[in-house]
Amino acid sequence: MVNRNVLAHQLFTGISRQHLGCLVEELAGPWQAAVEGRRHEARGGARKREAGAGAQHRLVFVDRLVATLIHLRHDLPHSVLALLFGVDRSTVTRAIGEIRRLLAEQGCSVPDRPGLRLRTLADVFAYAQAEGFELRLDATEVQVRRPLAGRGGRRAFVSGEKKQNTMKATVVADRQGRTLWTDALRPGRMHDVTAARNEGIAVCFQHFPDVEVLLDDGYLGLRRDHPGQAITPLRKPNKIALPHVHAAREEARHRHSSKRITVEHALADHKRWKQLTRWTRRRDVLPDTYRAIAGLVSDRNTIA
Repeated sequence: MVNRNVLAHQLFTGISRQHLGCLVEELAGPWQAAVEGRRHEARGGARKREAGAGAQHRLVFVDRLVATLIHLRHDLPHSVLALLFGVDRSTVTRAIGEIRRLLAEQGCSVPDRPGLRLRTLADVFAYAQAEGFELRLDATEVQVRRPLAGRGGRRAFVSGEKKQNTMKATVVADRQGRTLWTDALRPGRMHDVTAARNEGIAVCFQHFPDVEVLLDDGYLGLRRDHPGQAITPLRKPNKIALPHVHAAREEARHRHSSKRITVEHALADHKRWKQLTRWTRRRDVLPDTYRAIAGLVSDRNTIA
């Protein structure tokens, strides 16, 4: 067993001790409620002994949270974490599944709004319209294992851009590169515009007409359907256009890219967590993992 204070260091968890303390305060209650709910279901009724009686957890809540953070940050195997914390591997596996789900359900925090969490795309649009700023939206892909031969939908994960099996995440950030929201992840073959539409972006544009979203060239369909709100770079002019037209277009594209680059910085912050560089586990767990990491990154930027 390694000293718990050493394992809780920022080099292992990826977050500061202040941030870790905030997570313990926010998640301890929901975790304990979930534990009591499972016990109530197993008993088939109310508890017969006082609270605190009976067997105790060998891996307390703080250690479960630290083990999950180390797993997300450095992708250490469950068996290694079990050795570090002095418990069985199955205990670590169960603990990581519980804490990862709680982190994913938290959503993303916003600066200067303690307790406010953005969990849906509509929440993000409502917040942007209330604060009066424009959003930045982009998609990124995480490489996953190739599905087994003979299974239906095998081609759905083959990305036309990456030429690999991937899953696609759509991320929204603000002008300072702070993560505000990420979707449930889609198969890599799906187009960026289709993924955004499946999350209900058209309805958000309709209900929040004052919100502008900066996009790249992959979202030209949204600009066509929602002019003035979905903003993409200018299209390339005709070859016979005058030189000053080409120069004005390049200058406009440069200004647009300078504003939109913050969402690229947000995506880079996510990919610094080892598990998002290449996903080698079950694909149905990746959405919770990505949302958990996105929420941690947004908290870190807010607390800092």
